[in-house]
Amino acid sequence: MTVGPHPKPWPEDPWYDPELLENGDTRNVVDKYRYWTREAIVADLDHYRHPFHVAVENWEHDFNIGTVVRNANAFMAKAVHIVGKRRWNRRGAMVTDRYQHVFHHPSVEKFVEWSINESIAIIGIDNIPGSVPIERASLPKDSVLVFGQEGPGLSEEMIEATSQILAITQYGSTRSINAGVASGIAMYEWLSQHVN
Repeated sequence: MTVGPHPKPWPEDPWYDPELLENGDTRNVVDKYRYWTREAIVADLDHYRHPFHVAVENWEHDFNIGTVVRNANAFMAKAVHIVGKRRWNRRGAMVTDRYQHVFHHPSVEKFVEWSINESIAIIGIDNIPGSVPIERASLPKDSVLVFGQEGPGLSEEMIEATSQILAITQYGSTRSINAGVASGIAMYEWLSQHVN
């Protein structure tokens, strides 16, 4: 929802953006952050982010990555990790990437190196043979939920790097759901296990 110029006298707190106060705020942010600078919003969110991370493989410029980033912002993931090609379609993120920490790893090997250094468990989300229904699994608090490409799913190299593979239970005729939808479900499941 767009809001117009802020009525005067303007608030003097340092987190307000004088340009937004003067011209209005057209950004897709919750009311608490109206007229705040981007840097102030990120700093405030950093106080509340959850310890889980999200990763998505990007070998073919998957259009779902933007939705994964938007979901990560909505569910307060600590960070999003893009594994593979650096460039991705940001349209689906609806500008939420400005408020979310997004990191790039050029290979699965580099991503695994990061996870080992940070002591973070890699949890694959894919409906491959041997996967465990996510609702029956315990998600580690310090974990990174990793999603594969639309179509091929997780790469073999990523599957080998995971500590477990979890599947989202489905009931219809489709073989799979896209990474954008799957990421929202998996993040919500993590929250249901770790946040009161």
